[in-house]
Amino acid sequence: MANFILIGICILAGILFRKSKALPKDAHKGINAWIIYIALPAVSFKYLPHITWTKDLLFPALAPICVWILGWLFITMYSKFSKLSKATSGGLKLVSSLSNTSFIGFPLIIAYFSEKELAIAIICDQVTFTLLSTIGIILAIRSSQQQKLNSKLVLKKVLTFPPLIGCILALILPRYLDLSALDVLFDKLSGTVGPLALFSIGLQLKFGGWFSEIKHISFALLYKLILAPLSVFVIALVLGMNGMITKITIFEMAMPTLLTAGVVADQYNLNPKVSNLVVGIGILLSFVTTGLWWLVLTYPGVV
Repeated sequence: MANFILIGICILAGILFRKSKALPKDAHKGINAWIIYIALPAVSFKYLPHITWTKDLLFPALAPICVWILGWLFITMYSKFSKLSKATSGGLKLVSSLSNTSFIGFPLIIAYFSEKELAIAIICDQVTFTLLSTIGIILAIRSSQQQKLNSKLVLKKVLTFPPLIGCILALILPRYLDLSALDVLFDKLSGTVGPLALFSIGLQLKFGGWFSEIKHISFALLYKLILAPLSVFVIALVLGMNGMITKITIFEMAMPTLLTAGVVADQYNLNPKVSNLVVGIGILLSFVTTGLWWLVLTYPGVV
């Protein structure tokens, strides 16, 4: 219960600070920079060196790819029936097919399961960002037609992303160096991810004009919050998978939209109004839907 109270306080504080204008308009960018450049790499160093790697960890690595492919197909069919513009369709694909596996996922995993399960979540998170940085950027460019596709730019975005660098270093350095003296530092830094991420989300939540776009929002969130985790859940059942790795993977796929996907949609003018509404409303609804998914996943004998 204390974790849920903390989640609510952090988001509410962000909303109140935004409305009071006590912080600069783009204050969330500084907070996000800390999370991306410092806190998330620290999470990798805290957990990844201690993971026992097995073939079961392929599941959290492949699940985001599955969600992306199915989301692309779902929105493509919806776009044809609704005769959406290329820009709107591209924006909906971005915000429907990528999960908020860190900013929302990490705090909720701690609240519903335990902090040690973040090791599994990190795998989902790194694959999710790689998808956004490669296929996601390509989709955004093709949908907007504002600039030519630049493979060097895409590669640069992937290779210079701090959490990805931190993930790679966390897997390599402990094989050659004893980093145990830094464990306390990594623990303190990684502990800032949850509160700051939730506060940042509160600073960015906006809901104006949602009713006029309710159809697009509903279809996007139907997939993101229900059908995406359901698809991974069914795959797990078919493959006979169970255990904590399976539970955390499905739970991560039940998260709302990756915030950065909304940012990319805005940068490439992919109907940013609809994209941002999907992000904002999805975050609020996810506190209900993830609770329902937790009940399903923890029901005896399910997975």
